Amino acid sequence: MQIYRITGGRALCGRIRPAAAKNSVLPLLAATLLCSEPCRLRGVPRLADVDTSLRLLRAVGAEAAWQGGDILTKPTALLCGDIPPQLAGAMRSSVFYLAPLLLRCGRVTLPLPGGCRLGPRPVDIHLSGLAAMGARVEARAACVVLTRTAPLRGADITLRLPSVGATLTLMMAACGAVGTTVLRGAACEPEIADVAAFLNAAGAQIHGAGTPVLVVRGGRALRGAAHIPLPDRIAAATYAAAAATAGGQVTVEGCRPKHLAPFLQHLRAAGCAVETAPDSFTVLREPARRLRGGQELCTAAWPGFATDTAPLAAAVLLTADAPSRIYDALFENRFACAEGFAAMGARVGAKGRLLWLGGGGALHGAAVTAPDLRGGAALMVAALAARGTTQLTDPGCIARGYADLCADLRDLGAACAPEPC
Repeated sequence: MQIYRITGGRALCGRIRPAAAKNSVLPLLAATLLCSEPCRLRGVPRLADVDTSLRLLRAVGAEAAWQGGDILTKPTALLCGDIPPQLAGAMRSSVFYLAPLLLRCGRVTLPLPGGCRLGPRPVDIHLSGLAAMGARVEARAACVVLTRTAPLRGADITLRLPSVGATLTLMMAACGAVGTTVLRGAACEPEIADVAAFLNAAGAQIHGAGTPVLVVRGGRALRGAAHIPLPDRIAAATYAAAAATAGGQVTVEGCRPKHLAPFLQHLRAAGCAVETAPDSFTVLREPARRLRGGQELCTAAWPGFATDTAPLAAAVLLTADAPSRIYDALFENRFACAEGFAAMGARVGAKGRLLWLGGGGALHGAAVTAPDLRGGAALMVAALAARGTTQLTDPGCIARGYADLCADLRDLGAACAPEPC
């Protein structure tokens, strides 16, 4: 058990490069099960969820191992479709194994997936789409069981909302289905196009990834492929938020600013100077300059304001000169971090999906608990602007999305270190 100690009051300075995107790497690992030959993912961060994914791959019969900073996977002829409950319960991304195992094994049992406690995240869109392609779906008390007695068939499917997870699941299923699948109302996040690029390199025919209409010509045997996942836009936003709260100048390299354009616009509205280049951006805030509030933010599907950046935006606005509000349209418990903000002296209130930020106050160190991955990161960012030392307990969930956020912030000049409890 660890705690993180963060002492505020230090301006940040330096350059940093985000690792490969967690939200690409996890579905990519599942997608390697569709391939008949070895696959290599390059430059993968050592995240807790990545470790869980490797254990899941091995549990269903695939080979999966680190080779330096790469992961090499290889399906075997002995794949099974029973996902162990302890692995399914450890992360939401276990749902990405539905389609590959259904295609390879003809049957898959998925215990209810876990992950951060952000509120209900139903898998009905995944299941209804797979049913339209010919799968038999049986919902039980603690799991879902999918079977097929014939190859899946292409279908014309309209998603009731642009679910990233469902788009990825049905895109993978369509690669192994007979005929053409059209997904309408598909999610457009950059990670969709990233997974599609990997599958196309392996021999799939996917068109329109990153647009609302995605077309997959299925039935093609997939080989292996090597792929470099795209940079993590949420990690990039975290470093940007840290520069805004602590003050100073931070350049984030090796990323795509257009992938977090709404968040960078939020920082500009708060009074930060933000300069962008094709593959980097710089955030500058004079430590003595007060941030501007008065913002009304609402999360939305791509290309809107990303839900994962909402707690980070809240951390930036805690001490602003005017009240702000943030509404999360996707998750009803996104702002569990509000309790920690309040313990640090912020004027803040959360009611359902809405977070109210009073601004105008000064933060002080406090004992807080990380409620979830992004909320925990936001508490660390807020602590950079606090007077004194903040002790963050239960930080294990943060390791699900950042290999070592303490070290990243320390490299930029923050006083941040893990200690044993």
